[in-house]
Amino acid sequence: MKKSEIVDAISEKAGLTKSDASKAYDALIEVFTEELKKGNKISIVGFGTFAVSERAAREGRNPRTGETVQIAARRAVTFKPGAALKEAVN
Repeated sequence: MKKSEIVDAISEKAGLTKSDASKAYDALIEVFTEELKKGNKISIVGFGTFAVSERAAREGRNPRTGETVQIAARRAVTFKPGAALKEAVN
């Protein structure tokens, strides 16, 4: 789904104008981004948990040349689906 499709769905389900739904969507994304930048975990009961994990530096290989390259340490966002979401999908 694209942003416009999500906004349309929020507007329809919540009975909001598309403008208000768009503002709510933007605010939600902003809050999630800010909290994950801080390293905080976001849990939505029944949906899942977003968290930040630390990835250690490691060696990798360039598949084209076979040359060894150093991959820097980084932070990555992870998502663990909740039981209700898993059940709904299956």
